[in-house]
Amino acid sequence: MKLSFLSRLFGGNMPRFESERLKFRAIKRGDLEDIFEYSNNSQTSQYLLWSPHQNIFVTQEFIDIVLSKYKSGEYHDWAIVLKKSNKMIGTCGFTRIDEDNKTIEIGYVINPTYWGNGYATEAVNAILEFAFTELDINRVEARFMAGNDASLTVMKKVGMTFEGYLRDAAFSKGQYKTIGVSSILKREYLAMKK
Repeated sequence: MKLSFLSRLFGGNMPRFESERLKFRAIKRGDLEDIFEYSNNSQTSQYLLWSPHQNIFVTQEFIDIVLSKYKSGEYHDWAIVLKKSNKMIGTCGFTRIDEDNKTIEIGYVINPTYWGNGYATEAVNAILEFAFTELDINRVEARFMAGNDASLTVMKKVGMTFEGYLRDAAFSKGQYKTIGVSSILKREYLAMKK
């Protein structure tokens, strides 16, 4: 099995980094209760492809899968942890990596209890900085289900350009969903940071 270029760069260990209020690290078994807290909330997954976790055993199975995929270099999501309380409030990371074209797709999930505090925007900004400065990526894109205006707002706040909708591009929870796409290029990101 070919290891992803992230695994080749970092030897299978997820890099750690920080932003002003957040720490980014690998997901661990000790995150079980924090992940279950938001994963069993229907608000969290309303615009995502997965359904709420019906019990904590589903969350435990999810963590087991994540840990296994970390080892094989197939999973690139970081736990988002509040510096003040050390509480894990969500994830942010790379959902798709196109090494040949230096393109990454990012995704993020925040516990609804912490919505409205700018944590998603801060997390995405940190991931963009990592992608463009540490990995020499040229394009970062993000996708969202039509109707998820809060996610589109985050994308716009970090400087992404909305590129349009892909009609019926995903089948989730028994229905076809229209998917929006936004992106930012390295040159745009660097110009914005000057």
